[in-house]
Amino acid sequence: MSKNPDLLQQHGGSIKPALWRGACLKCPRCGEGRLFSGYLKVAPQCRECGLDLTPQRADDGPAYIVVLIVAHLVGFSLPVMFDLLGDRPAMVAVVLGGLCILLSLALLPPVKGMFVALQWFKGMHGFRAKPAGI
Repeated sequence: MSKNPDLLQQHGGSIKPALWRGACLKCPRCGEGRLFSGYLKVAPQCRECGLDLTPQRADDGPAYIVVLIVAHLVGFSLPVMFDLLGDRPAMVAVVLGGLCILLSLALLPPVKGMFVALQWFKGMHGFRAKPAGI
């Protein structure tokens, strides 16, 4: 949780709503506008509240998290798949390979949305509040 009292007051003190909005691909501030203008391209600003989204720097972070999650899910499912499919390693490879692709494609946008929401909530990069009078 952020220790900056201005950020806590501005965001209501809890990061959970912002992360949830990001995971739902919505603006972390208002929860109404779309966060992305494409599959993974962050919109320049929220159409509803006008939040400038250009300062976000998600970069490779979401991909690392998605790889971590998918690798664990698929790795732990290997023994189960070999029990179910028996002596057909090619079938196991095809099923788990397809599962890797589908899970990765499904998880990337929500994880990236959560990264952008976290950056906004913490006031990271250009999301910092501007001093009064500027």
